[in-house]
Amino acid sequence: MPSQKNPVFRKAIIPWYNSTTVYIIVLIIMLLVLFFAISGISVSQENSEYRGYVWVPALLLAMTAAIIITTAARLIKRHTQKSTK
Repeated sequence: MPSQKNPVFRKAIIPWYNSTTVYIIVLIIMLLVLFFAISGISVSQENSEYRGYVWVPALLLAMTAAIIITTAARLIKRHTQKSTK
């Protein structure tokens, strides 16, 4: 009859999307999107025809900033937990 409990010596498998490398890649891509949103806001402010559509790049900016903040917080949390061990 096989044992039902997991062996103690096994290391927990971390999913690929929860790795430090992926978080850094996400931060870099989101910084590019952030610059794109800022340039969209500036272009829509320059042209009077597009001022009504400034909400689109502003929304993109807000969502990108939220992703950057949460991802940076996860990286900082991960780094501080590693240094305390």
